[in-house]
Amino acid sequence: MTDTPEQALRAAEILAEHRASIDRLDAILVYTLAERFKHTQSVGKLKAEHDLPPSDPTREAQQIERLERLAREADLNPEFARKFLNFVIAEVIRHHEQLQP
Repeated sequence: MTDTPEQALRAAEILAEHRASIDRLDAILVYTLAERFKHTQSVGKLKAEHDLPPSDPTREAQQIERLERLAREADLNPEFARKFLNFVIAEVIRHHEQLQP
């Protein structure tokens, strides 16, 4: 079945609305990650000042478990959420290691 010109126009409008929403959400994600990394940088400096290890496996495991639970509640694939958090944690640890004396 071929769309009528009106159906094609409406589909294009809906597509534009979805894309605009996605663009706003991408901006939120970037600003949220920036804020998160500001705090993790402060944590890294505090750890370096007090000779604490850059990694905290217990906390990391708790956070992964928490994020997987939140993902299930939000109807997001928990595997994706875990992979995402593992990526973020690895980057944070890398930053913390750079701050160590």
